[in-house]
Amino acid sequence: MVIAQVIGLGRSGVAAAKLLAHQGFSVTVNDGGAGEKLDALAQPLRGSGIRVHLGNNFDPDRAAENPDLMVVSPGVPWDLPMVARSRELGIETIGEIELAWRSLKHIPWIGITGTNGKTTTTALTAAMFEAGDRDAPACGNIGNAAAVLALEVLATGRKLDGVVAEMSSFQIESLKELRSQVGVWTTFTPDHLNRHHTLDNYFEIKASLLERVEIQIINGDDDNLRSRLGVTQRFPNALWTSVNGKEALPANPNRGVYIEDGWAIAQGEPIVPVQALKMVGEHNYQNLLMAIAAARGLGLGREAIAKAVEGFPGVPHRLEWVVSWQGVPFINDSKATNYDAAVVGLRSVGRPTILIAGGKAKAGDDSVWMKEIGDRAAAVLLIGDAAETFAKRFVETGFDRYEIVETMEAAVKRAMELSPHIGAKSVLLSPACASFDQYASFEERGDDFRARCAAWMS
Repeated sequence: MVIAQVIGLGRSGVAAAKLLAHQGFSVTVNDGGAGEKLDALAQPLRGSGIRVHLGNNFDPDRAAENPDLMVVSPGVPWDLPMVARSRELGIETIGEIELAWRSLKHIPWIGITGTNGKTTTTALTAAMFEAGDRDAPACGNIGNAAAVLALEVLATGRKLDGVVAEMSSFQIESLKELRSQVGVWTTFTPDHLNRHHTLDNYFEIKASLLERVEIQIINGDDDNLRSRLGVTQRFPNALWTSVNGKEALPANPNRGVYIEDGWAIAQGEPIVPVQALKMVGEHNYQNLLMAIAAARGLGLGREAIAKAVEGFPGVPHRLEWVVSWQGVPFINDSKATNYDAAVVGLRSVGRPTILIAGGKAKAGDDSVWMKEIGDRAAAVLLIGDAAETFAKRFVETGFDRYEIVETMEAAVKRAMELSPHIGAKSVLLSPACASFDQYASFEERGDDFRARCAAWMS
C-alpha cells in the first residue's frame, strides 16, 4: 500500500485527502489544531477510512513508517521544521495545487498570481470561458480547491477545456513539476513577509510561476513589475498590458493588450468597450485587460469575451455593494487584507467614506493608506486586534476621526448611526488586515458584514 501524509486540515487539506484516497493511497491527515470546526471537517474523512489526527503534528523522525508522498496545505509554512525535515529525509513533498495538476496536466491551465487583483482577474477569465460555452472553471485560491476539481474529473469523466487557477505565494512555493500554458502576474507589493521573510524571496516565489508557463502576461502599469521585470527583460517574450495605451507597454507592443479610445485592444483588435465592465474602480480596467489576454491565450474569441464582460457582476468581498441605508451604499471589501488593497478600496468609493478597518495586522508600509484615510475618510471605525495599533498611528499622524468599536456588529451599528449626520457618501469595510483574529477567513468576515447590514435593515 502506498502511503500519503497530508499536513493541515483546511479546505485544501480535505480536498487533497479525498483525492489521494480515490487514487488508492493509504491516507493520514495531521493538524496541530483542535476544536469543533476541525472535528466537523475530520468526521466525514474518518467515515471514509481516512485517518485524521488533531492536536498532533507529524514527526518524520518518530513515525513508525514514513509516507511515500506528503501533501502540505497552503496555510502550513513551507519552511516549518517538520516539513523541511521531511524533505531532508527524501519524502516527496508537494502542495495541493501540484497534486491536482498531476491528475489534470492533460488540460490547459491558466495560472494567475499577484499581491492584489488576482481574484477578480481569475473570476472574470473563467466567466469569459463560460460565455464561450467552454468548461474552464476557476479554482485554487478562489472557489473550489483544485483537488476537488481533479477528483470530479477522475470520478465522473467530466471533460474540461481548461483550468483557471488563482495561486497565492503559499501555493506556488510548494510546486514541483507543474507547467501551465498561461501565467498572469497582476501586481506586486509587499505582503506575507511574516512568512516569506524578505521582499526578494516573496518576489522570487511569484516569479517562479511565470518561469513554468508558455505565455507570460504581466501588468505593465505596476511600477514594481516594470522595474523588476520590464527593465531587466527577465521575461523577454512576455505579453504586457496597460490602461494607458499601446505606447505605455514596456515591451512587445504588437502583442500587448491595452486601452485606446475607450476600447480594450488585444494585439490590435478591438475587443470590448471598457465601460461595459460594471465594477467600480479604475483598477478593474487593468484586471479586465489581463483577463482578456489570458482568455485569448487559450484561443477564446472576441464575442465570448465581450458577452462575459457585459454580464460580469463582480467578485464577492471585493468592492461588493451590500445595502443602501438612507442613500448611502455599504460596500464589502473584506478581501482587502493588506494596505495596498485597502488603498484601492478607498480610491474606488464615494467620499467622504466611513471606513471599517482592523483585524490581524500585517507587516508593511502604511504611509499611503494613512494619507488616503486623511483625504477620504469622514470617520474610521476600528475592529479586531489591530484597533489599538491603528489608533496609535492615527494619533501620530494627527487624524482624530476614529473610534475603537472592536466588533463588526458594533461597527455596522455605529456606521448606520453616523452616516446621515456627517455627510458620508459611502460606508466601506476595507480592513487592511488578515481576518484570523476574529474569523476563519476574509470570506467569513465579509459574510458577517453582510449579515449585520441585513439585520439592521430588517
